Amino acid sequence: MNDPGLDKSANEAAKDVEDNVGTKAAEEQEEYLNPSICALVEKWRVYIPPGGDEAHGTSIEDPKWLIAINSISLVFALVANLALLLNMSRKLSFAIAQPITIIGFYLASFLLIALVAVASTSLFRIAPMEEHALSQAYYYGLMAAGIYFIISSLMVFTALGAYKGHYPKEFRLTPSQRTLMLQTIGFMVYMLLGALVFSKVEGWHFLDGIFWADFTLLTVGLGGEFVPKTHTGRGLLFPYAIGGLIMVGLVIGSIRSLILEHGKQKMAARFIEVKREKVLSSIHDESRTIRLGPWERIKFSQKGLSESQRREQEFNVMRRVQALSERKRRWTSLAISTAAALLLWFIGALVFMFSEKPQGFSYFVSLYFAYTTLLTIGYGDFTVNSNAGKAFFVFWSLLAVPTLTILISNMGDTVIKEFKDFTIWIGRLTVLPDEHGLSAEFKLGFERLKRGKLQEEEYQDHKGASTSTEQRNQDRLAEHIEEGELGQAEEAGEHGDYLERDIHFYHFVLAKEVRNLMKDVDISPPRQYTYEEWQYYLRLLGQDENDSSGHRDPRNKYQRNGSDTPDIGTADDGNTVAWSWLGIRSPLMGNQTEPQWLLQRLGARLEAEMRKMSSPDEKKRTEPPPISMAELRERDKSQKSKEGEMLQDGVGDTRARRRGPKADAEKA
Repeated sequence: MNDPGLDKSANEAAKDVEDNVGTKAAEEQEEYLNPSICALVEKWRVYIPPGGDEAHGTSIEDPKWLIAINSISLVFALVANLALLLNMSRKLSFAIAQPITIIGFYLASFLLIALVAVASTSLFRIAPMEEHALSQAYYYGLMAAGIYFIISSLMVFTALGAYKGHYPKEFRLTPSQRTLMLQTIGFMVYMLLGALVFSKVEGWHFLDGIFWADFTLLTVGLGGEFVPKTHTGRGLLFPYAIGGLIMVGLVIGSIRSLILEHGKQKMAARFIEVKREKVLSSIHDESRTIRLGPWERIKFSQKGLSESQRREQEFNVMRRVQALSERKRRWTSLAISTAAALLLWFIGALVFMFSEKPQGFSYFVSLYFAYTTLLTIGYGDFTVNSNAGKAFFVFWSLLAVPTLTILISNMGDTVIKEFKDFTIWIGRLTVLPDEHGLSAEFKLGFERLKRGKLQEEEYQDHKGASTSTEQRNQDRLAEHIEEGELGQAEEAGEHGDYLERDIHFYHFVLAKEVRNLMKDVDISPPRQYTYEEWQYYLRLLGQDENDSSGHRDPRNKYQRNGSDTPDIGTADDGNTVAWSWLGIRSPLMGNQTEPQWLLQRLGARLEAEMRKMSSPDEKKRTEPPPISMAELRERDKSQKSKEGEMLQDGVGDTRARRRGPKADAEKA
């Protein structure tokens, strides 16, 4: 059977291409209007003229069956991608979208794998072999087949996990994930459209234009053959390069934000849980000690301690577990990202060595080229010329963007931070001595070094924290509740109804603390409260640290509730559950920050109190609050806290506004 394109010699096929340049221009233009599929925009074979190379070969017409199968594969991939996007936007149910996505990507992958396999045989290649080579489109098809297969396989695992209850049966994209997706799509469209424009202006092949746009927008600047040589191209480069730099910066920022938002929380929770269980298993009852690390063992005895002292001891141990787990997470993240970057470097160099054999690339030269490319140095003394090298370079350099972004972010949390702290400490010992003296600074540095940091972390002032519109509205609402409840408390006190006064004053304090916590939510790094502050907040929630009825031994086993969310104390809408600071129900466990945890529960408590006040049951309305006005005043007086001073100022100001100066003078 004679198939078009397979029964002609290389010279005849090349001549047909040259003769049909004019008639194929419109058809090629239609292909370029779909720039996302690089395997379709150019032919899969090139004829190498005598004395030439594959980069400057003449394209040979593809068989019709190859174009047809390639187009069908594209349709399957587009349908699968569309189903996935509709599922993410909740336009299509999980049960319908997942099979379409998995089957579509698998079919697209299998069709491309079949085409690549056939194109690699002598059936597709035209004799003599030395005059024939595969184009960049072939290698893009090869990479597309692999990507489709990996995506569909990962979706299979996701579907199985969802039906077994390990994952939710829907995609709830966070703002960071949605932003990254849109910015990535925008960057790819921007790069491909630029490649289309510059390939027309400079007379390049479209895939060569993609190669140029890639190393230009990523600021590698390989130079060589592909540089703008026309005045039009050089003029268009000014706005194109600036726009590309902005888009790359946005993508890098979104990648970093997504890693900090999602991956860091998941990894931190896992490390804390592992460390917590290990610490609990190291409790030695006879020596009354607990091991926190290989070289750190502290006293841990519950005998002779009051309930509050015992709980504070657990709290301090849990704080140390958090610090050690966070330090381990940071260095583990750095090790993983470093290994990924090294793997990208070494494997990339290996591929470039084989693809650039005609140039005589050794592995050392390939390592040198890959290194200068990854760091965007781009000397231009070595560059890729083969079709395989150009196609792989585009894929490899785009993969390097998230890899190096994560690596640099992890270095900022570890190596750079440690070096900065070390520099400040050395400065205190030399040119900028501290007021405590040299010996005291050495001792302080040694103690902090054992704890994993030379400098104490400072929290940002909550006045500079950004707040969303919803938080600002809640803040205004809480402020109105404060004024109303404080006014009613004053009126009840004047009439001698001290129970009602305490109830309204308790509501005032809840609203006040909700407003304060709203300011702490956006602080970076996340705010951590002292044990005394936690005692106060838990008392507002109805839990007394001096009462052992709601506490438990952290070593006692318990049954999980079947959900991914830890069964945390006071999380059951007012139903108290026994918990420990070192247990899984601890407020210091889970993915929420401490301000988020407290804000959620104080807000729920305030809402419940407001519903109680409108209840027809008088017994519910007159139920005493968990903490009285006298106790709150005593706390403010004894601790001299900032919150207590603000509270007293608020009481005085409100009294002055309600009564006026004359009434206050008469009372005096």
